[in-house]
Amino acid sequence: MKIAFLSAQWANLGLFSYAVPDQLLQPYLPTGLELDRRDGSAFVSLVVFDFLQTKVLGLAWPGFRNFAEMNLRFYVRRGQQRGVVFVREIVPQWLVATLANVIYNEPYVAAPLQSHTQQSASHITVEHNLYWQGQTNLVKLTASKQLYHPAADSTEHFFKEHEWGFGRKRNGQPIIYRVEHPEWDVYPVERYQLQFDWGAIYGPQWAWLAQETPYSVVLAKGSAVKVFPHQRMPNG
Repeated sequence: MKIAFLSAQWANLGLFSYAVPDQLLQPYLPTGLELDRRDGSAFVSLVVFDFLQTKVLGLAWPGFRNFAEMNLRFYVRRGQQRGVVFVREIVPQWLVATLANVIYNEPYVAAPLQSHTQQSASHITVEHNLYWQGQTNLVKLTASKQLYHPAADSTEHFFKEHEWGFGRKRNGQPIIYRVEHPEWDVYPVERYQLQFDWGAIYGPQWAWLAQETPYSVVLAKGSAVKVFPHQRMPNG
């Protein structure tokens, strides 16, 4: 049995999902994959969450165990294997971003990113602040703490549950890796704020999303997670 490359607790995952034209995603799509669709559309999700108790190959690195992440991802499939591909992933530590780039060739960058979570008896509020090109970007969700487990055919399940990650080596060869965790319960989102410069952070082709209303907004509780080493994606 393979040993996990990375293990951690992923906590309070906020997902803002948008229908997008296929041509926006084609440059990022590894060979052998197709876009995974819902209601006939391809989607991207802006995802924010906390990495907690992080270990690499079973070892904890002091100062690098707990940190926030923000990423933009889209949804793909290879036969019955449903997964995600990342457009860009942002973390606050340069070393974390560098290791992810070197080992997985994942599109990580480092930038000032902070997260804050507030809880009362009835509600949870999760806030992420990204400082980018002289501007602070805000992602904030407030939800009831009445957790529920979405059905397998639900919108929430479609966006939050994926066992596979896909990417490319530097030579263009497609790779695949497994992400293991139990299905996540979700909090009912009551309100959110998104003050976000899509064009500056992800490129001018994404700027139009600032005027769009998300198709779905989800706040998942999270759980322990294991990410296994990548391997070359088989042909066929």
